[in-house]
Amino acid sequence: MSKFWSQRTHELDPYTPGEQPQDTQYIKLNTNENPYPPSPLALTAMQQAVSEDLRLYSDPNANKLKQAIADYYHVDISNVFVGNSSDEVLAHSFAALLNHDKPLLYPDISYSFYPSYIKLFGIKAKAIPLDDDLCINFDDYTQDNGSIVFPNPNAPTGIAIPLDAIEQLAIKNPDSVILIDEAYVDFGGESAIPLTQKYANIVVVQTFSKSRSLAGLRLGFAIAPAQLIDGMERVKNSFNSYPIDRIAIEGGTASIQDKTHFDDNCQKIIATRKKTTQALKKLGFTTLDSSSNFVFATHHNIPAEQLYLALKKQGVLVRYFNKPRIDNYLRITIGTDEEMDALIEKLEGLLGS
Repeated sequence: MSKFWSQRTHELDPYTPGEQPQDTQYIKLNTNENPYPPSPLALTAMQQAVSEDLRLYSDPNANKLKQAIADYYHVDISNVFVGNSSDEVLAHSFAALLNHDKPLLYPDISYSFYPSYIKLFGIKAKAIPLDDDLCINFDDYTQDNGSIVFPNPNAPTGIAIPLDAIEQLAIKNPDSVILIDEAYVDFGGESAIPLTQKYANIVVVQTFSKSRSLAGLRLGFAIAPAQLIDGMERVKNSFNSYPIDRIAIEGGTASIQDKTHFDDNCQKIIATRKKTTQALKKLGFTTLDSSSNFVFATHHNIPAEQLYLALKKQGVLVRYFNKPRIDNYLRITIGTDEEMDALIEKLEGLLGS
């Protein structure tokens, strides 16, 4: 603490990312990174971008990247916003679109960055509890609000919401912005991007970090009606007018154009998730129905924290949340088949002993 901090700084509760140990080599199944490399086309494009042109500013609008995203999702370039990671895109969305006199509604068990943004921007908000099955129930959102945000699939549960339910939510809340955070949608969910062309109040945020294997590049985007995008651009240009660098623009553009590589990687992860879920059930775990690149699992006999610590000791990192209602669950990222086989082998040994 410092006497020179502002009052708002004292009040903040910063987001805590998953462990990123530098001292030991782990099988890392705790931060939902993609186990497979980025598109070779993206790597080549980024290598070619490393030139003396780096002395020049990048395009402040990143129009090349925006156009590639627009073409891929069949929207107009005016419907696309890009930023340094989906976290930055979310931050600009919270500031530009979700801060109103009426409360922002969001799930109580969800992406833990949302409460950080709420405090940072001084947003009036209300956490809505998940139901007894740890699902988002939109019946609980039929109350006065200024905006709504939720991930689909949800994190850390991995449970997806049907598109028709999201559409009904938009219809019932025509005067509220509804933001759908689709960081994991490519692993089995159904994107709400088509709804952005039908309804004036829907924003969809996605990332290059998960399904496109570019977590280290820090790229994210939003797709929404042009009027909402204009509001986000207004905030972005009051904060940082050159957010995307030349290398990221080229890498992101090539990545989104390489549909074959993208589809192959997603299908491999989906197949491994199914195999891992079956293996966990044989070991006495209950897993929620995941449409993401991770599974949320609890064991009938062994506390989750005990398993987390035992696995860490044996060189395998998974994510443990010491929070009410989910403190007996582990979130396990889907890695390669070899990594998941190693996890199951470790668990067999721990549970056997």
